[in-house]
Amino acid sequence: MADPKDPSLAHTTGFDKETGAGAVNVKEVLGTESFGKEKNGVVFIERVETDSTSDISDPEALNKSKHEAVETDLQLVTRVLSVEDDPSENPYTFRMWFIGIGLGIFTATTSTVNHFKPQPMAIHFVFIVVIAYVLGKFMEKTLPARGMIGRILNPGPFNKKEHTAICILAGSAGSTPEAMMALAVQKLWYGMNPPAGIAVLLVMSAQMLGYGMAGLLRETLVYPTKMLYPSNIPAAALLDNLHRNKAVTKKRLRVFYIGFIVLFLYQAFPQYIVPILGGVSVFCIAMPHNLFVSNLFGGSMANEGLGILSLSFDWQFIGGGQNPMWMPYRTLVNEMVSYVISIGIYMGLYYGNVWQALKFPFLSPMLFSGKSTSKRFIPYNTTAILNKKYEVQDSLLEKFGLPYKTSAAVFATTGLNAAITATFVHMFLWHYQDLKSAWSFFTIANLKMLGRPKEWNLKFWTWENSNKNLTLEEAHAIDPHYALMRAYPDIPQWWFGVILVVSMSSGLLACYYGETTLPWWGFFIAIGLSATCLTFFAAQTAMFGFSPMVQPLIQLIGAYLIPGKPVANMYFATYGFNSLYQAKFLLRDLKLGQYTHLPPRCTFATQMIGTAMGCIISYFMMEQIVEQKQDILRDIQGTNVWSGQQLQSFNSAAITWGGLAKHMYSIGTGRYQIVAWGYVAGLFFPIPFYLIHQKFPKLRLDTINMAIVLAYVGALSYGTHSGYLMKFGLGFFAQLYLRKYKANWFVKYNYILSAGLDGGTSLINFILTFTVFGGGPMKAVKFPPYWGNNHQKGNYDYCMRNPGMGRRHE
Repeated sequence: MADPKDPSLAHTTGFDKETGAGAVNVKEVLGTESFGKEKNGVVFIERVETDSTSDISDPEALNKSKHEAVETDLQLVTRVLSVEDDPSENPYTFRMWFIGIGLGIFTATTSTVNHFKPQPMAIHFVFIVVIAYVLGKFMEKTLPARGMIGRILNPGPFNKKEHTAICILAGSAGSTPEAMMALAVQKLWYGMNPPAGIAVLLVMSAQMLGYGMAGLLRETLVYPTKMLYPSNIPAAALLDNLHRNKAVTKKRLRVFYIGFIVLFLYQAFPQYIVPILGGVSVFCIAMPHNLFVSNLFGGSMANEGLGILSLSFDWQFIGGGQNPMWMPYRTLVNEMVSYVISIGIYMGLYYGNVWQALKFPFLSPMLFSGKSTSKRFIPYNTTAILNKKYEVQDSLLEKFGLPYKTSAAVFATTGLNAAITATFVHMFLWHYQDLKSAWSFFTIANLKMLGRPKEWNLKFWTWENSNKNLTLEEAHAIDPHYALMRAYPDIPQWWFGVILVVSMSSGLLACYYGETTLPWWGFFIAIGLSATCLTFFAAQTAMFGFSPMVQPLIQLIGAYLIPGKPVANMYFATYGFNSLYQAKFLLRDLKLGQYTHLPPRCTFATQMIGTAMGCIISYFMMEQIVEQKQDILRDIQGTNVWSGQQLQSFNSAAITWGGLAKHMYSIGTGRYQIVAWGYVAGLFFPIPFYLIHQKFPKLRLDTINMAIVLAYVGALSYGTHSGYLMKFGLGFFAQLYLRKYKANWFVKYNYILSAGLDGGTSLINFILTFTVFGGGPMKAVKFPPYWGNNHQKGNYDYCMRNPGMGRRHE
């Protein structure tokens, strides 16, 4: 037998590209000095899991490791994802650009349409992965492969790197811009419609700002293993398995295809043919004329009820927001705790008539007039209190009075506000060591240097990666996948600096000419707030797969800086919040690139191109939808196909914060002053759990993240809620039982199956939207009424519809 220490055998012993075998200790095969170096075009690193047999000295130990519970993040990303790379693969192919741009147009269009749905469902990334793979393999088989044309159009097998680049380009295009929402609100409620060129510039600048800020923090928020970004793992696992040897991944891919096909065929039933499957409530069926029962147990229609014990058989309701199969266990625990607490509080506030709750709907994000009654809900006319400059006029406010909110909306906003400040405290107490590198530049010496321009270190802008001077073992300790990325040139800092400067300049110009009423200094303050929040909230997303929306904090600050100007407040929040939101997208995609070993500069280029496409397409799609569906988008409940609930919530926040904050939220005088107290309370909620854990660690209070608990109380304030029981049940089954007791099945199939379910649902949702739901040029086609389609006589789940909502627009 050949000596396994022989370096000449490295390419066959450490990683066999044909068989996929790799369950060996590469350090032992290559020796410590050769560990991680490139041999025959392949970068080697230690593998801990494989599907095929390997020549190892202790097969019993390997078998045992397969069945050990997946306890840590490091175990998860090295057992579910392969830690091997071939730097010779080229992502910059004709196929990549052709498919990526085509899919980008598709995702941008569909995502914009879905934003106007009662249950918004953005296109899942795994759906993009599947479509890109089918198209890529088709082009591989059909395009010419010989000669100069063949080298350009079809340069060999469709590889994982070009596949990942396609997905990142299309995914970036499908990220619906927050500024688009602001423009839609302007058109619907204020009669303002800026010129198309200025509007596109406004949308583009708000999207790109976050990219500039996030890129400077990737050493803290991307490279380490702890920065997991759990939503990436199903897609990364699918990309990995699609491009590994099919003999190795055959069973995994079979599970994916079964899940994809079954959900594709099945979802037409709960979505269109048998919509009662969206939420089966035995209580509503037994008592269809009881409003209390509807409020507590209903939930398959928007703003209907809390969905308690409702059984949903619609994957869009169960996993449409966040798939519970990949959501971390600790996040599920905190969400469930919040869900249970919220039920009692929501019902207590409403039936206790707190804030005159009984005069208004049980659930709704809208503002209402004080003239409303339990039999007739009157939306508040937000434009009636504004003068010609779109500012709140005191005499008009006196005439029409202050608006009212539902008790659910007040409590949800209070909880979210508390979650914002709790996030800062929680992340600082529990994860300071993980985040401190983000502030490493702000030393006393560096701050003094800023006052001496002659001493500025211009190398800052040419810096590529300070970790490049680490040894391979040190890079491996940060993250095994990051160690492999050292084979590629990193993104220079000045690239992100240019994006930041250009975005700020164009954003300032758009604000001035776009009738935003936002002053220049307010624009810069909003950007500063976003930059301050970025580290804490992006890290929360990376570690927990959950992050509270920071928008209310931004709007509060904007309300007192620019009082009486709701439109200005809306754009203050857009630049303060949207840039933070987009920054998290950039960081997530950079992490996906790290998991799939895509060159960082390719990730950057595809993101920029995809985002620019998405901004333009989203704007023009929004213009068309708002023009055609104005009445439905303004309606309280909307229909099961179209809903303006997100626009209504956005507008309500702009009015109440930007125009009426001192009347509605000021401590001591405001009608809903508890909302402002939420910020104060949030500072203290995490502290007791931290202190008790230091004294009694066996209680495992480190599992409790009060930022998530507080933020999740808002999940029930509007929308559909029939899927929660199934969501938590499935999530705990996957992340508690399978991950601990069926670790081998969990590693091989859990993330692949979750990807299949999401992908099949996304495909049928797209088809239904542009056919029978009337999302495209075709008119909507209603399914005939019968017991499974009860919409003509009330809500689908037979729950009573609140009579105060009046007639629903179709």
